[in-house]
Amino acid sequence: MSGAARPMASMPYIVLGLFGLYTLEFGVVGILPVIVARFGVTVSQAGLLMGLFALLVAVCGPFLVLVSSRFDRKRVLAGALFGFSVCSALSAYAPNFSALMAMRIVPALLHPVFFAAAFTTATSLYPPERAAQATGLAVVGTTLGLVLGVPMTTWVAARFSYEASFLFCAGVTAVAGVGLLLKLPPQCGGAPLSFGSQLAVLRKPALWLNIGATVLTFATMFSVYSYAAEYLKTQTGMDGQTISMMLVIFGIGGVSGNLIAGRFLGRHLARTMLMHPLLLALAYLVLYAGTGASIGAMSVIVLLWGAAHTSGLVITQIWLMSAAPEAPAFATSLYVSSANAGVVLGSAAAGLFIDAAGMPGAIWCGLMFAALSLLVIVSTLALFGRSDAQSIHCNP
Repeated sequence: MSGAARPMASMPYIVLGLFGLYTLEFGVVGILPVIVARFGVTVSQAGLLMGLFALLVAVCGPFLVLVSSRFDRKRVLAGALFGFSVCSALSAYAPNFSALMAMRIVPALLHPVFFAAAFTTATSLYPPERAAQATGLAVVGTTLGLVLGVPMTTWVAARFSYEASFLFCAGVTAVAGVGLLLKLPPQCGGAPLSFGSQLAVLRKPALWLNIGATVLTFATMFSVYSYAAEYLKTQTGMDGQTISMMLVIFGIGGVSGNLIAGRFLGRHLARTMLMHPLLLALAYLVLYAGTGASIGAMSVIVLLWGAAHTSGLVITQIWLMSAAPEAPAFATSLYVSSANAGVVLGSAAAGLFIDAAGMPGAIWCGLMFAALSLLVIVSTLALFGRSDAQSIHCNP
């Protein structure tokens, strides 16, 4: 295997690819006001750029992951990254909003394939006793894509141009693809689990409740975050560069939130999952109350919001996968689909709330989903329980 050389050579490109993927999916959040002005669409219509993407991932993800698991993972990873790159470059010059929407279809179909293959490959590069370290490194890519990719996209658009924001993503994914072609050895993956053995986990009632909790948690997160740039613009009067700075602060809070959540997950999975919607609801209430606050005060509020929001990524992934440890790749695809279903639900519902009540409607929508997610989590614990010892085996 050439020992540590393979992970050291390949992992940076896996992390970079995950960063590029999440920048591609969520980068439109940071340039939503630009898209609204450029194409003459409403805020809720522009939100469909992420909603359509997430819907395709949610519906097609598990099937595509099952099919792609039969192929060499190196080719799957590189091919997906080049697909992301080409579509991002074409998006930069989309002549109208419909064309921009169409450019999201192929990346959405490749998203779950790349995500599942990336995590499986990351684990395979390390000996079994270091699998947790490998998963943790891969999570860094997804976290950075969400907490830094969005503000970087916003900054590029504000500093250079709308087109440059898409070309930035195209360049990142292209570099990651070339890197994996050059540095990653063939990844045949051995004899894969049969479709039947993987699908058998769907018979577990606890898994379905965990899926429901994941969907509702992501709906809670993205009912507000999907419209973050527009909310800060309309409710606080911030310009593009200030919004970009706020999203960077959001990202700093997100990294901190993930580190804190990681410490608690290893010992108290159930309690950590239970606390997440409560903390997120608190962050929304503070955000709503701080509409007229100074830049300094808003920075603190956004930092809190980022910590509560981003910690949900690792919390929900471990929560869902803990119910199906015998089929990790398929469980990963179910997590991706559930998360994106939540993105669709949250962004679409918030769009309706915004149409009815203005931008503060996003806050009320987030609070509603926080209550629903808490109800499902409490119901799961009441029906099946969850010992803290289990969390140790699920922690990435």
